[in-house]
Amino acid sequence: MGFGGPGLLTMPGQKAKDFKGTLRRLLGYLKPHRFRLFIVFLTAAASTVFAILSPKLLGDATTTIFAGFMGKLKGVPGATFDFAAIWQIILTLIGLYLFSALFAYIQQYLMAKVAQKTVYALRKEVNEKLARLPLKYFDERTHGEIMSRVVNDVDTISGTLQQSLTQMITSIITLVGVIAMMLSISPLMTVILLLTLPLSAVAIKQVASRSMPHFKGQQQALGELNGHVEEMYTGHKLVKAFGREKSAIEKFDAINEKLYQSGWKAQFIAGIMMPLMMLVGNIGFVLVCVVGGVLVTRGSIAIGDVQAFIQYAQQFSQPITQTANIANIIQSTLVSAERIFEVLDAPEEETDAVSAAGPARMQGHVRFEHVSFGYKENEPLIADMNIDVKPGMTVAIVGPTGAGKTTLVNLLMRFYEIGGGRIMVDGRDIRDLPRGELRSQFGMVLQDTWLFNGTIKENIAYGRAGATEAEIVQAAKAAHADHFVRTLPEGYETVLNEEASNISQGQKQLLTIARAFLADPAILILDEATSSVDTRTELLIQQAMAGLMKGRTSFVIAHRLSTIRDADLILVMNNGTVIEQGTHEELLAQDGFYADLYNSQFAQGSETQVS
Repeated sequence: MGFGGPGLLTMPGQKAKDFKGTLRRLLGYLKPHRFRLFIVFLTAAASTVFAILSPKLLGDATTTIFAGFMGKLKGVPGATFDFAAIWQIILTLIGLYLFSALFAYIQQYLMAKVAQKTVYALRKEVNEKLARLPLKYFDERTHGEIMSRVVNDVDTISGTLQQSLTQMITSIITLVGVIAMMLSISPLMTVILLLTLPLSAVAIKQVASRSMPHFKGQQQALGELNGHVEEMYTGHKLVKAFGREKSAIEKFDAINEKLYQSGWKAQFIAGIMMPLMMLVGNIGFVLVCVVGGVLVTRGSIAIGDVQAFIQYAQQFSQPITQTANIANIIQSTLVSAERIFEVLDAPEEETDAVSAAGPARMQGHVRFEHVSFGYKENEPLIADMNIDVKPGMTVAIVGPTGAGKTTLVNLLMRFYEIGGGRIMVDGRDIRDLPRGELRSQFGMVLQDTWLFNGTIKENIAYGRAGATEAEIVQAAKAAHADHFVRTLPEGYETVLNEEASNISQGQKQLLTIARAFLADPAILILDEATSSVDTRTELLIQQAMAGLMKGRTSFVIAHRLSTIRDADLILVMNNGTVIEQGTHEELLAQDGFYADLYNSQFAQGSETQVS
């Protein structure tokens, strides 16, 4: 198999930063399968050895036939073809081929199991790791990059374990066996053939060094292309709405061109490997034929042995080429493994506190005491924030884009850790609470609804594990969603597609509110989401939210100020700081930042949004 073999297009081609360390770590995943791997090695060796013996037997058959032919040609008395010996050789060959095929079958069967079990464990570990990574990790990377590591890189390892590992074993055994058989036939011809090895090594080194930079560029462009396609197809409605199809296509074409340039150069240069190896092999082949012919005429060697040697000479270059190719594949696999290990080694969320009492329902008293925070060091976003929210209060958070509204929520739920001060819930520092226990007290209804591919019943039940069907229906009724669900042909068993586009935006929002009702949280975080629905659905959503907020501490990220006039407390944020706080009337009386925001929304007699 040359460089054009399957899977080559996705190879990074660059060197692993820590070759030995990465290899040792990857081999650690194979340790539980040591016995199977030992059997794989034995069966691969047996299969290869049986295959190696066949050219010698074929040569013996040729020698036997040639001896009978020459005897008859020279008129030797009693000269005849020894058909008994020939049939014995043929039967032996059939037996060798059958045993070789059987051992190859066992080898492939066991190796497939080892490869899939290993990759299964690796995928499981990566998936569990992603669940432990902080939100910051995902904010700093594109979805395409993470998907490339989780899917493409793991698949690369899977392919290498299943194919390349056994190929390397058989190639090495074939190489050693072929050399041994050639030495047993003619040491002189073997030395002549071995002299071509330095030429092969030079060819491999030259090709590999020139192809690696292009493989690296190819992998980088592929990751960039994946990210762009994922973004464009996720937001294809917005792309069309803003008429940006042309710019999206232009960007795709630019990245695709980069991928094409890297790809064809990498494949072309790597593809030179096979012709070069064939050239070197043919030089050795010609020399062997000439020397073998001379030795036969001198009677130093049987003609059948020359035939066998020529077959071995043809086999000689194949394992070298395979080994060189596999070495490149393994190098690329280690790069993929290194990328996966970077995910596994990424800093996780700080160690959770251990709760002795278990998750008791909170009252919802929230205090921010001198809280400071910044997404990057030396770039503070929030400085000395102080808020006191009593249980059951409705707190509206308003301000322009980038003011820190969402950041405040991220801190409250410990998606990010604060840089200074403390956040107290019911008198306890949230850092002293396990994240799971803390977040179980929160319910979230966001502007960007998230529903997964599954039934409506399953989507609502996501709010609380083990919820009964009656509880799910009750939650839907409380969210004013029961009526529209029952009008659907399959009712609660209606399957939502991948983007839940088979129901309206308002219906999606009602389902997320039903999910929050089912979770029955002590504290609510609401991101107003009625801007893209009709008036009747908007009224239903507002009624559902009002019912959900009753008796609970609620934080409302407000976009339309008219909806938060009755809030118990309004926090006005700008540049990461609460610059004003109070009720609607108090803030209007101050005639400050809030009053300007509020008046600007109604200056034209119609309501606009503050994002």
